[in-house]
Amino acid sequence: MERVLLTNDDGIDAPGLAVLEAVAATLAREVWVVAPEHDQSGTSHSLSLHAPLRISQQGERRFGVSGTPGDCVVMAARHLMADTPPSLVLSGINRGANLGLETVFSGTVGAAMTGVLLGIPAIALSQAFTDRNAVRWETARALAPGVIRRLLAAGWNQQVCLNVNFPDVEPGAAGPLTVTRQGVGLVKDLAVRAHVDPRGIPYHWLQFSRGPRPDADDSEAVVVGRGAISVTPLRFERTDEEAAAELAGCL
Repeated sequence: MERVLLTNDDGIDAPGLAVLEAVAATLAREVWVVAPEHDQSGTSHSLSLHAPLRISQQGERRFGVSGTPGDCVVMAARHLMADTPPSLVLSGINRGANLGLETVFSGTVGAAMTGVLLGIPAIALSQAFTDRNAVRWETARALAPGVIRRLLAAGWNQQVCLNVNFPDVEPGAAGPLTVTRQGVGLVKDLAVRAHVDPRGIPYHWLQFSRGPRPDADDSEAVVVGRGAISVTPLRFERTDEEAAAELAGCL
């Protein structure tokens, strides 16, 4: 490939993006990085429609954007790389898996879906961990080039993006690349953590509550949990056909 665009939601200085840059260098002649200046986890598909975007050049073909992962993809494809758009968007490598319901909130997946909206093939990549201070980046670094090459050779419907998750195991212990469904995942609830700052002013943190949940055998969470690499095709269309039919029958 001539040109590949890299972005993420953990921010332009995130270690996972550095790993992805090393991976992309083995795949393309020209690698562009257009990523958020700061952590944008949980921003999903959001775009900054009510605030200006500022760009800072941080190296050759390397730019920080004051917005969301989706903003970064649009700014890259329609502005910074407008003369020759990228042939592929790679988003990640996220610090932590994006499984099940979590893909709805993920900025990593949101960036890849924005690529789909712009007609560019896109893959979101995430590395699962048990200890956030000991993420197995070497697993994604070793396995991602082969996974991406296999997916590109296979091809896929350009109306979807691919969501890839690497398991929390050593590279040699990882199971095969497995086609999965989104499934339920590990998110159980959302909590509000209330605190008071040193000036006595209240503030709040939102926090996911995660844990094992019953899920299909071919779901992302189950496949990654048993040590294999998952790849799930994701699309914008989310209509529940069964519920639509039931509702139509009652109206």
